[in-house]
Amino acid sequence: MVNKEKLQQAVSKIFSLNKKIRFVAIISDNGRILSSKMKSDTHSLLKQENEEKFCHDIIKRKKMRQEYDKSLGKVRYVNVERENITQIVTYINSKSIFVTVEPELTVNSKELLISKIKKASSVLN
Repeated sequence: MVNKEKLQQAVSKIFSLNKKIRFVAIISDNGRILSSKMKSDTHSLLKQENEEKFCHDIIKRKKMRQEYDKSLGKVRYVNVERENITQIVTYINSKSIFVTVEPELTVNSKELLISKIKKASSVLN
C-alpha cells in the first residue's frame, strides 16, 4: 500500500510537469480520490458531486477496457479531447492517474506529457 505522503508527492510531481495542467487526481480502483490537486487560479468545470461521479466513471471504463486486455493488450493511456479541456488517464497497478489539461497543447506536447506522467507515477508501483 502506498502511503498518503507518496501519493501527494506523485501528484505534485505530475502537476509540475507542465504549466497547462489544471487538475491531477490519483483514484483507487473503487473510485475514491486518494490524492488530488487543482491549479490555484483555476476553477473546476464540474460541480464537486459531478467530479466525484466522474472519478467513479473513470474506474467503470477502466474495468470495461480490461475485458479486452487478453486479446488487444493492456491500455497504456486514454486521451479525451473536449472543447474546453483535455483529459488524460493512465493506469498504474490498482490506481488511475487522472489529469486535465488546457486544450491548446499540441499532439506532440501531449505525447511527451503522457510519457512524463507515466514516469512520475512509477513511484506508486
